Formats: sequence, structure tokens, C-alpha cells
Amino acid sequence: MKTTATRALVPLLLSLLWVGQPAMAAPPEPKVTLLSTEALPDYPGKEAQMIVVEYPPGGADPVHRHDAHGIVYVLEGSIVMAVRGGKEVTLQAGQTFHEGPHDIHTVGRNASSTRPAKFLVLLLKNQGAPLLTPTK
Repeated sequence: MKTTATRALVPLLLSLLWVGQPAMAAPPEPKVTLLSTEALPDYPGKEAQMIVVEYPPGGADPVHRHDAHGIVYVLEGSIVMAVRGGKEVTLQAGQTFHEGPHDIHTVGRNASSTRPAKFLVLLLKNQGAPLLTPTK
């Protein structure tokens, strides 16, 4: 049977433990390098844009959309990808992933917390449209 003092101390100790916890830090942001932007004359108003994305260890993207066909090719390391309504897939170097212009990219992260990952992305999109649009 617990004493009154014990019942009073438990919430106090729990609150002290909570206060001592560090806030959850956001994952490290990826580095994005634009390689090229090419107009597609056979498809008026469209362009191809190629980027390299480098995830640091533990790195991740926010939820977003591209309003484009995006074709991913993993160059180094391992990444986890998913679009709304789809299953998470873990991709290794040499593997690919596709997302369509109406997909919401819900998961994009480095599968490793100790090693970086790098991938190439080809986007087929409207000319001048942003690379990505943050969304919920």
C-alpha cells in the first residue's frame, strides 16, 4: 500500500524528469544542388530539372509535393521514400523511385543515422515552377 508521501512524490519526480529532457530537434536538412534546367520544346511550357540531394546522417525532408513527375536514382547510401497512400520503401544505391505530379511526398529520409546518402532526381515539370512545395 502506498503512503500519502509516496503518492505525492511520484508526480513531482515525473515532472522533474520531463523538465530535464531536451526538446526534440528537427532532423538535419538535406543539401540540394541544381545540376541543370532544360526547356522541353516538344512539350511547350514544360522543363526537365535535374538535382542532387544529399542527406546527412539522420537527415530528412519535410512533407511536400513537386507538382511534377520525379524520378529518383540512389547514388550512395540508403534512403526511405513514400507518398501518401503508398508503402514506405527502402532504396539502396542503384535503385529508383517515382512520384507523380499529384503525389504528396510524406517520407523522404536517410535510412542511416551514421552514414550520408546521396541521390539524383529528374523532375519533369511546368517551366518556372518551384522544385517543391511544403504541404501537410
